[in-house]
Amino acid sequence: MKIRKIEPNGDLTPIGNKKSLLKITFIILGSIVFTLLSLTGYVYYKKEGKNICLGSDTKIYNTYKDAVVLIKHKYGYFAKIKGVEIQINEDEDTKEETSYGTGFFVNRNGNIVTNSHVLQPWNSSGEEQEKVNRNIRNLRMKIASILTTDVSEDDYESFISSNWRSASYNEADGEDEGDYDESNEEPRQESTGEEFVSSNDTETDTIKESTDIAEAIPVKEYVSKDDIEVYVKTIEIEVALHDSEGDWLSCEINKISEDANIDLGILQLTNHETPQSVENIIDLGNAVEDDQSLMPGQKAIMIGYPLGMDLAQTNSGIKVQLYNGQISKESDGNKIQYSITSTHGASGAPVFNECGYLIAVNFSGVDQVQGINFGIVAKHINNL
Repeated sequence: MKIRKIEPNGDLTPIGNKKSLLKITFIILGSIVFTLLSLTGYVYYKKEGKNICLGSDTKIYNTYKDAVVLIKHKYGYFAKIKGVEIQINEDEDTKEETSYGTGFFVNRNGNIVTNSHVLQPWNSSGEEQEKVNRNIRNLRMKIASILTTDVSEDDYESFISSNWRSASYNEADGEDEGDYDESNEEPRQESTGEEFVSSNDTETDTIKESTDIAEAIPVKEYVSKDDIEVYVKTIEIEVALHDSEGDWLSCEINKISEDANIDLGILQLTNHETPQSVENIIDLGNAVEDDQSLMPGQKAIMIGYPLGMDLAQTNSGIKVQLYNGQISKESDGNKIQYSITSTHGASGAPVFNECGYLIAVNFSGVDQVQGINFGIVAKHINNL
C-alpha cells in the first residue's frame, strides 16, 4: 500500500514519485552544469590553441593573423670619438637604412620571436658582413683624415659633416699605399750647356721667402684613428599589427641567438604587454619539438609580410598574408626546407602544419627560384 501525503491544495501525491522527480531534476541540472563546464573548457582550449587541430588554412589564418606583426627596423653607422658618439650619414653606402621583417607574439609579456638577422641586418650574410667591415674601415680613415685636435667635442658632428667632401681615403687607395710605379714618373729631359742658367741672388731670395711662408703656416694635428671607433647599431625598431592603420609600437631587442646556425632572436614591446587585440598568441606549448617527425609531403603554412610595406599596405590598413606549400626535405636538426612562396620581409614568419602547430620560423630562401625556402625548426625557440 502506497502512503500518500496531502498537499496544501488538497492533492494526494505519492511520496515515492516525489523522490523520483527530485532525482530526475538533479540529474538534469547536473547535466546542464557539466555541459556548460565542458563548453567553457572547449573555448579555453580553443583560445589557447591547445589540443585543437584547426584543420584548414583559413582557420589557421583567422586564429593567428593578429599575433603576427610587421617589424620595421631603422639602423645606421655611428662613430665614437674620444667617448663622444655621433651618427655618420654622409656616404651613399653608409646612409641610414630601414628594413622590414616578420615576428609573432608567444606570450602576454609582449615577447616576439623573429630572426636574429631581422634584429641585426648588418650580420645577415657573409657578403653583407664583409661590406659592413669595409665601410667601417673606410669611415675610420676618412674621419681621421679631416678631424683635427683643435675641434671641440661639441662640434665633432657639424665639423665632420661640413668637411666630409675633403675626406680622401677609401680602402682601394689604402691597399695601394706604399706601392711605387716608375712608369708613372715623368721622363727626364737631357740638359745641355746652352739650356743651363746659373743661379743668382734673386733665385736664392725666392727660395728663402717660400721657406719662411711654409714655416708660418700652422701645422694641424689630426685625431688618431686609434681614438675613433665606428660601428652599426639600431636607431629605432617598431612593430605594426594586422589591420592597424600604420600605428607603430616601440620595441627593444631582448635576446639574439649566439649560435650562428640558429637564426633566431627575441623582440619585446617596450611596455612589456601584448595588446588586448591579440586574442590568440602562438602557443609554444604546441610547437612541434620532434623535427624528425616532419616529413616531405606534409603541409606547411606561413603567415607573414613578404616585401614588407610594399605588400602589407592597403587602403584599409596593414594586412598580413598567408602562403602555403609542403615540406620538401627532412630536417637537418637546425633547419627544414619547404615549397612556400616567399621573399624578403617574410624573415621571422611562423610556419605551421595542417593543425596550426608551429613547426618552424622562416629565415631564408633562394632569390633566383621561388618555392625553395628554409625555416629554423621550432624546437630551438624554447632553447633560446
